[in-house]
Amino acid sequence: MKTLLWIFALLLTLSAAVYQRMTGPTYPLKTKVNTETQHFPVEFLRSHSSGSDCPVILQITDITVKGTLSYRKYPTHDEMIKVDLKREGDKLVGYLPHQPPAGKLEYKIDLVKNGVPLKFGTGAPVVIRFTGDVPHVVLGIHIFLMFLAMFFSNIAGLLAVFNIRSYKLMALVTFVVLIAGGLVLGPIVQKYAFNHYWTGAPFGWDLTDNKTLIAILAWLLAMVMIRKKYARLWILSASLITIIIFSIPHSLHGSQLNVETGKIIQGNIIPYLATFLK
Repeated sequence: MKTLLWIFALLLTLSAAVYQRMTGPTYPLKTKVNTETQHFPVEFLRSHSSGSDCPVILQITDITVKGTLSYRKYPTHDEMIKVDLKREGDKLVGYLPHQPPAGKLEYKIDLVKNGVPLKFGTGAPVVIRFTGDVPHVVLGIHIFLMFLAMFFSNIAGLLAVFNIRSYKLMALVTFVVLIAGGLVLGPIVQKYAFNHYWTGAPFGWDLTDNKTLIAILAWLLAMVMIRKKYARLWILSASLITIIIFSIPHSLHGSQLNVETGKIIQGNIIPYLATFLK
């Protein structure tokens, strides 16, 4: 029984990892450019380190396809700046100018083949956010610990459901790993990326930080109640809250640069909740 529960917990965690990868607003947006005879898969970046210009590269081997890159600061109503994409072998290449950490640009690509416009994607501009450089080791360990915490959370919840004695130990391990990944390395990653250690409550509405805070408080309460009569229910509740939290796309309503003041503001959770509750 325990082996099956561990396998199920692992599959649930891997599913969450894939879901985060596919839904997060900072992951590349993928689509296809269709010509009369060929299909070219392309992707548009939605996150980039602010230390350099962001390359926009379209792998299109058809040399009769040409294009322009249009962009402006987000959110503004400034006139779009347009530049021609340059042909570099089998690629069309352009560059978005680097922005300060948390600065955003919206951009779009227009392509033509022999003077005829090519339709692809939804036609809506793509929003890209620039970040500071986060050391790969720090970011990798942070991500690993956060998903490891979810893995142990899933195990603790499943063991609690079937009243298997080790559920309390797994709950303790979950809490420790979550603290390490969310409250220790999380702020370090934020400092590198946006020059702020914490942008959640009570200082801001960064949804990622607030998700972490809610998960930690849920497990803290479970730790307080771990010796009580209904410890199983508290641990199961914390596990379910963690699953719900991990179902919210990463970086949704995150830090954003105010283009007028030059200061970083945090995403507002209210529009997301309004959409979610519809």
